[in-house]
Amino acid sequence: MSRIGKKPVEVPSGVTITLDGQHMTVKGPKGELKRQLHEDMKINVAENEVTVERPSDNKVHRALHGTTRSLIQNMVEGVTKGFERSLELVGVGYRASKSGQKLVLNVGYSHPVEIVPEKGIEIEVPSNTKVIVKGIDKERVGAVASNIRSVRLPEPYKGKGIRYEGEYIRRKEGKTGK
Repeated sequence: MSRIGKKPVEVPSGVTITLDGQHMTVKGPKGELKRQLHEDMKINVAENEVTVERPSDNKVHRALHGTTRSLIQNMVEGVTKGFERSLELVGVGYRASKSGQKLVLNVGYSHPVEIVPEKGIEIEVPSNTKVIVKGIDKERVGAVASNIRSVRLPEPYKGKGIRYEGEYIRRKEGKTGK
């Protein structure tokens, strides 16, 4: 049995969960999230906890069991604490700034790259080499951070580019002259 799927999801005070068939809505102090969950999973909403049960032990249901529980946990955590992802710019002249809501990246191209965050996502620039992506939906925060990183992926020779904070870049040795 799935060890993650067996655990109940604790619902803190101030968070309300409504289940309409397989459509779950989680409301909390930071906002509201909605998600359509798989029709095979049985979700039980009690006063202060949510449990997920699977109908059988076949491979698909075992895989969905832990996944469904994790999705619900992330929704609850998102509306209470929120999620954030930090990125750092490494390279001479690489810098980030904010212009209104837009993120402006100068990362070695002939033009600055502008990124407009989608609704529900907030981008902060505490220093010109650091970018923080915040939001209540873990999936969307990760996707926006990944899009920002893909503007200039870190390269293996000098390590220049946009990387996640704490990400290790495997370095390659350059050419050797004869």
